[in-house]
Amino acid sequence: MAHVKENERSLDNRDATSAVTETLGDDSCAALNENDSKTSDMPEEFYCTSGGLAAALRSVASSQLWNLIGFSVPPSSFLSMYSQESASQLNSSSMHCEEDEVKSADAVEVNTLQEEYLPKYESEYINVSVPLYQEYWMNSVRKDLHRAKQKGLSELVASIHLPGLKTPPPSGPSSASSPSDQQVKSYALWQELPQAKDLLNSLTAREIQLQEAMFELIVSEASYQKSLVVAVNVFQCSAELKQTLSRVEHHALFSNLKEVCRVSERFLQDLESHLKQDVVMSQAGDIVLNHQKSFQQVYVPYITNMMYQEALITRLLYSNKKFALILKKLEKDPLCQRQTLKSFLILPFQRITRMTLLLENILKRVGGLCLNVSHVKEAIEAVRKIVTECDRNVQQMKSTEFLVCLHKFVDFRSVKSIPLITRGRHMLQEGPLKQLILGGNHKVSVVSRKDVYIHLFNDLLLLSLKSGQRFIVQDHALFPANVHAEGIKTEIFGLPPDSFLLHLTKNHNKSSTSIILAARTRLEKETWIKRLSSDSKNEMP
Repeated sequence: MAHVKENERSLDNRDATSAVTETLGDDSCAALNENDSKTSDMPEEFYCTSGGLAAALRSVASSQLWNLIGFSVPPSSFLSMYSQESASQLNSSSMHCEEDEVKSADAVEVNTLQEEYLPKYESEYINVSVPLYQEYWMNSVRKDLHRAKQKGLSELVASIHLPGLKTPPPSGPSSASSPSDQQVKSYALWQELPQAKDLLNSLTAREIQLQEAMFELIVSEASYQKSLVVAVNVFQCSAELKQTLSRVEHHALFSNLKEVCRVSERFLQDLESHLKQDVVMSQAGDIVLNHQKSFQQVYVPYITNMMYQEALITRLLYSNKKFALILKKLEKDPLCQRQTLKSFLILPFQRITRMTLLLENILKRVGGLCLNVSHVKEAIEAVRKIVTECDRNVQQMKSTEFLVCLHKFVDFRSVKSIPLITRGRHMLQEGPLKQLILGGNHKVSVVSRKDVYIHLFNDLLLLSLKSGQRFIVQDHALFPANVHAEGIKTEIFGLPPDSFLLHLTKNHNKSSTSIILAARTRLEKETWIKRLSSDSKNEMP
């Protein structure tokens, strides 16, 4: 029998592996396998489904923003492969040793031919002295904060969209200046353009403000493009850094960043071509719509992959000494202007969310003007759809990651096993409850209690006994078709007031059963009854 059990579990593992490969794809699956040994002994808190990265794509109001207003946000530990305790074990002597090795690494010559990203288009209006997008983004947030003083912080945070994606703390203003380009003059404002100066007297103040709003789309894209090129050439194309990583790690770290850079380049070129044709711009919305498909093709996979980037960097910094040394050296490159690799990797996320605000600013200034500025509303909606798709994909990836981890701790044992890792499955609610068992005779009733643990997914309910970190499954049923919960008249049976009845119309052995469960509070009882109703099937956590 022992051999039979082992064979069954082996089959379960193979089924799980197939399901993961189908759900995540080969590259992501390989990344998971690479870290499998480190996640197998994760503490219970790792499997919490609330908050975390699934909430990540609802705001850019991250640690950078909170630090600006005086709050300190602790870094999230989701998917972190090393605990804070492990980090504290790095003693000061080893740190001094690393400093010495960094100095020696500066002198290392790598014979490997280093590739370089060459932009096919460079701005004709914004020269290389434009700040990196990190600085532009932080200045924009500061302006938003200033405007929000009278309206309240909550309105600002809501307007930025997308809460919790981890971003690195803000760097101070860089003292390193970019080299100047004498061939191209940099224009910060539309009214500074030579072609625009002759038109200033013929335009109203509101019309000029509208042009400035559209010109900011160009200036910010040029800044963004500059930062992307630095990220690709200094970090992604670095032969030194590539030698310290496996193929899977390098892909997970940089994903499709080069493609993002090319799409930004073509978008900037079209914006400036429109400006060259007519200095009084009117087709910003049309240009965004023309690039909607390419935005979607590059931003969705990049932002979906971001949930692994910070975890990977954290793991590499602790486990790959050569990576840490080379990264520290590369971040000292004057082109980086004291910005970290993490600040470069977050750029596409910041850009796609900021673009919505820029377009909304244009739309706000269009009202009441005779100037025909078309399709701005449609452009806003198009960008929002991309952000929504990113959000949905990240939640799905997080759910799959959770299922992969949970699978290791679920033991079906005497109950017919079912595949746990399934495409589209996500957690609705989980937690401990008390199962109440009525006993006694017609004169005396006895109520005994047993601890149970419920995992409620959007399509499945698991009823388990928790033993340490393992969940011994007692029963399961398809949700919502075969699951129903309702209140019970507790006074009649002498039950606790926070009890309710759970019906499984067809459980694991295709029979009908009912059990009495007790929550700890009335609110918890009402929450479970609501969740266990069919109305909550399609809700995301």
